[in-house]
Amino acid sequence: MATWNLDPTHSEVQFKVKHLVISTVTGRFNTFNASMEATAADFSDAVVTFSADIDSIDTNNAQRDGHLKSGDFFDAASFPHLSFASTKIEKKGSDYALSGNLTIRDTTLPVVLEVAYGGTTVDPYGQTKAGFEIEGKINRKQFGLTWSALTEAGSLVVGDDIRLLLSIQMVKQA
Repeated sequence: MATWNLDPTHSEVQFKVKHLVISTVTGRFNTFNASMEATAADFSDAVVTFSADIDSIDTNNAQRDGHLKSGDFFDAASFPHLSFASTKIEKKGSDYALSGNLTIRDTTLPVVLEVAYGGTTVDPYGQTKAGFEIEGKINRKQFGLTWSALTEAGSLVVGDDIRLLLSIQMVKQA
């Protein structure tokens, strides 16, 4: 069984949400962690855990970030992290469907993420690294992020669907 830990300097976690139905706002979590256990060299039996620090949310707007950390959305004071724990991985060609439980606030729901495996290589320092591009979509309201407002024309200020985009590099532990 091999253990793999996140290489945070070569990884990023982003999300995208519609704003006013006409454009997309991109945000990220700047502090997060992940680990993976796998016996198979192709990761077809991987068990993955992930967490992100809600206080590290960054949408390039301090006022909006503060609102996202408030009780209207993530409620960082009560729920400082979101987490994911895999339950199944299914190989689909060179890619995977990663099923697991996502917990945001006090709600845990099953999600399926699409994982594109970028490959495994040894870096100049002798570390074995594996790269993954991960995508998924969740409905924020199902996780208790229910704040909403309407414009004068009746359009939603914040969309319900959130696209998840992760670029993850893992380091095999000795």
